[in-house]
Amino acid sequence: MRFSANIVASLGLQLLFTAFSSQAQQVNDPQVLDDNLDFEPDFGFEEDLFATAFDEESSTTDSWLDDFTIRISQQFFGQVNNHSIEPIPGILFPREAEMENNRLGINIRYQNAFAPGWLLQASGQARYYWKDDYEYEANSDSIDAEYRVNEFFLQRSYGQESLKFGRQTVVWGETVGNSVLDVINHFEFRDLTIIDIEDARLNQWMVVWDHFGEGSNWSSFVNLYPEFNPAAVRGSPFFFEPAFNLTDYDRDSELLFEAGTQWRKSFELSDISFMAAYLYENQLRYEDPISGIGDAIAKGNDFLLLGFSANRAIGRLLLNFDLAFSHNVLADSFNFPGTALASPLDLRKDQIGTSFGFEYALDNEQSVSLGIQAQKLLDENEGLLPGQQLFNEGVFGSWLVRYSNTLLNSDLVLSSTLQGDLKGDSFLALLGIDYTINDNWSVSGQVISITSNRESPLVFFDADVRLGATISYSF
Repeated sequence: MRFSANIVASLGLQLLFTAFSSQAQQVNDPQVLDDNLDFEPDFGFEEDLFATAFDEESSTTDSWLDDFTIRISQQFFGQVNNHSIEPIPGILFPREAEMENNRLGINIRYQNAFAPGWLLQASGQARYYWKDDYEYEANSDSIDAEYRVNEFFLQRSYGQESLKFGRQTVVWGETVGNSVLDVINHFEFRDLTIIDIEDARLNQWMVVWDHFGEGSNWSSFVNLYPEFNPAAVRGSPFFFEPAFNLTDYDRDSELLFEAGTQWRKSFELSDISFMAAYLYENQLRYEDPISGIGDAIAKGNDFLLLGFSANRAIGRLLLNFDLAFSHNVLADSFNFPGTALASPLDLRKDQIGTSFGFEYALDNEQSVSLGIQAQKLLDENEGLLPGQQLFNEGVFGSWLVRYSNTLLNSDLVLSSTLQGDLKGDSFLALLGIDYTINDNWSVSGQVISITSNRESPLVFFDADVRLGATISYSF
């Protein structure tokens, strides 16, 4: 059995990411303005563009303040099962019950189609960490706070064209929550808990152009400042003390860019897409400093991606399929948040991956989905020295099953998630409940259970049981 603390973090985050990222494709899909809007054929501003924006006599529904949505939430979450784990025979590690999250969150979202063909969208967040939160303890037992701008883009639509500039996301792939093509934007997961999608998929500065043709669409993007998955922060369940301090990527005045394009064709009951992109792997690779003293050296890796996706609707059933070919990827790395892989290997190989599954509406209130992801390195043993071995050997991946039931006129939602790896070495089960009290107040609760054997790095979280609750106020 071979594993490192860094790989433990990556696989745990992979588990959580694929389990909850289906919201990302719902929340962050690029917005297309109504085709019936009367778009101007150029980029010029009308003289009265902002004439009523600050008009005190305008109706409440026309006020620009009405385009804000604010949510304030308080979350408690922790590991509640006192037990011990034995990752190596004869060596026991105690796992004590403890509070991990005690935090107040403020999310602000602004969306305003302020003129025909124009849309401004922005979102941001603030987090305040109270006593017993690991961020509080990492901050020398003091209240900590952080702020971040998530989305911030301006969209101009005219005729059959749409152009967006600013912080945004690009989502490819059809398999909800488990797509091999969803590797463009980088990610950040810090906790073994359910978090808002704004905390997971991180927006980047991009220019995105969309062309809507007769039965087919083109979408292209350029990213002039690619970013990378941040390492887990000190104190989080995924943080393990590295041998050397992990630093950000040193761009050293180097111009990094990413670019990609997608062609999509729609048929009566199905869609197909072809895509190609030049990207940087979301995960950095770290090397020890040459002198043996100082910070670890962060290495980025560029690669080429070719992809194909398709879906097919059959009554209440929607079948999904994704295929990805990646050229020149790091052989022993993970494109998942929290990874801090320090490997002596510096091999680049080609990789083939697929994800497929279905979404099925049992009735108007119930739905179930299945997603399976499998990847394999091509010529995986080529270039290895005697005694060297890759962590990603053979076929590797995960499966994901989700179920949702909406009750009480959509005020109550019961959900469950089951996930494991393809080799059956780890398993996660989640039960969730969300209840809307009224137009402003809502509450939610989660139970997460993890089991793992010694063949999986998740053995460090074996037999963990986590309980959490969140109360939110929106206006």
